[in-house]
Amino acid sequence: MTRRFSAKRYARAIFEIALEKKQLDEWKSDLEEVALITQDATIAAFLESPDVRFEDKARMLSDRLGDVNPMVLNLVYLLLTRGKLNMLNDIIAEYQGMIDKYYGIERAEVTSAIPLNNEDRLTISQKLGDIINKKVVVDPEHVDPSLIGGVIVKVNGKLLDGSTRGKLEALKKEIG
Repeated sequence: MTRRFSAKRYARAIFEIALEKKQLDEWKSDLEEVALITQDATIAAFLESPDVRFEDKARMLSDRLGDVNPMVLNLVYLLLTRGKLNMLNDIIAEYQGMIDKYYGIERAEVTSAIPLNNEDRLTISQKLGDIINKKVVVDPEHVDPSLIGGVIVKVNGKLLDGSTRGKLEALKKEIG
């Protein structure tokens, strides 16, 4: 809980700065670039090592992230000095939520029996958008062959079960 609260505080600060500078998407892109680099096990071990001086860590990051906004780099340095670099993905997730809210976007988690193509994703997105009167973005879907057919969607805190398995289970309960 404390970690999520801290991530939310960092994300809020980032969001306010990026909004003021009209750079919401640029900051998100830069943060994701940093997160991608820190996923490398060798780099992560180097950054987390107490035996490596901060100056060496900062030099390595600035060399690899030279095109990243200097304020994003400063955030990374701050997280490094506080031993909180492992919170970066949580911060990015919170920041993405703030961007979505700002643009009026809802994210939908979709589970389907087979992988969806772009046309299916677009159709689901449009139909859900019509239902909740917001723009809906379908996050990468989960595939669960046990659904037999159809989809299960979680959006805006609600679960919509349009799967064949769900319909068969409902029919079974109805029949008794």
